[in-house]
Amino acid sequence: MRRLVAGFAAVAVAASVILVAQSASADDIRAREYWLTNYGITKAWNTTKGAGVTIAVIDTGVDGTHPDLTGTVVGGTDVSGAGAPNGQKPISSEPEHGTMVASLLAGHGHGAGAGVIGVAPEAKILSVSVGFGVGSVSSDDQIATAIRWAVDHGADVINMSLTRNTLEWPTSWDDAFLYAMEHNVIVVAAAGNRGSGTTEIGAPATMPGVLVVAGVDRNGKTSFDASSQGITIAVSAPSEELVGAVPGGGYYQWAGTSGATPIVAGIVALVKAAHPGLDAGNIIHRLTATATAVGKVPNASYGYGLVNAAAAVTANVASVKANPADDLKAWIRLHRRAASTPAPQTTNTGSPVPVQQRAAAPLNPLGSVLPSIESLRNAGIPLLVYLVFGSLLVLLLRRVVLKFRGARRK
Repeated sequence: MRRLVAGFAAVAVAASVILVAQSASADDIRAREYWLTNYGITKAWNTTKGAGVTIAVIDTGVDGTHPDLTGTVVGGTDVSGAGAPNGQKPISSEPEHGTMVASLLAGHGHGAGAGVIGVAPEAKILSVSVGFGVGSVSSDDQIATAIRWAVDHGADVINMSLTRNTLEWPTSWDDAFLYAMEHNVIVVAAAGNRGSGTTEIGAPATMPGVLVVAGVDRNGKTSFDASSQGITIAVSAPSEELVGAVPGGGYYQWAGTSGATPIVAGIVALVKAAHPGLDAGNIIHRLTATATAVGKVPNASYGYGLVNAAAAVTANVASVKANPADDLKAWIRLHRRAASTPAPQTTNTGSPVPVQQRAAAPLNPLGSVLPSIESLRNAGIPLLVYLVFGSLLVLLLRRVVLKFRGARRK
């Protein structure tokens, strides 16, 4: 087992996590997973454990040789140029991050109740390794490529425990995320962590159609350090006092919405396995409709509330016509159109003609006190005629007045 040094270490993945490294024996790990019972996960296992569902982990690589993940990672790739072809070589400055995420998703433990058991222990993992700050390809392009690869290789769910730390995202993400949504693949993303400087959620959590996860502490209260806020949050899940497997066979205790996200993605996998005919919109709706409300919902801290796995899997929930792809398409239509270059107009013959633009009016140094030169020009000849006529009339009246005064003196 890898020897772990007690202390604190910040994980600078896009969805920055607070990581506490400490020694922990394998048989102690299962007892730490309070979320399994508190959030209805063990109860949902009476119906399904996620068999038949594939989850893509777009992260820093997953160590599929860990005792809790053997046989779980069924495929993968590297899109950074710095990892292994199968996506199982941990990379970046936080190489343990992807393995921790995968263990919370689909770890199966080992031996007699030892090790991490994930939310969907019978689901399978695709590991897509990306390099944050490493590799020959930009991180934005890596993400776009990773999403398309995951969809093309059978992912039902995509877990993205990361953030761009900006509200905006590159146009390449428009097509990639839309590609996933149009293939009925659910993208689950972290809200980010205030304690690491992410005061408000960033992309992909700002993108329409993405299932966004906020974090709460062990008591179900919003986590100040481990959860950003935003109006796109859908549901909340535990983000503190988490435990996860790390490369080399060890375990870390950690905190952050990077951990809350795979808990929710695992519940999505349970719902998908229990209701294989449901589309993405209705699976997301089951999670939000059955969540335990906190205050008036939805709100910027909890979304629709604390996720409830048992209810999401078994409750009688009316179907909806919502479609994540439609939400993203509408956003693209509205916001990208304003930024794009107008297409040239055409005549009836189809030949392009230039778009005529009105020249800007010259600046008027006297502001609004006097009419501008342009306005006088637009008034044209009629105004000039009136000015001349008025001037002659004033002169004539003046002469009449002077003549009348001269007559009175005589």
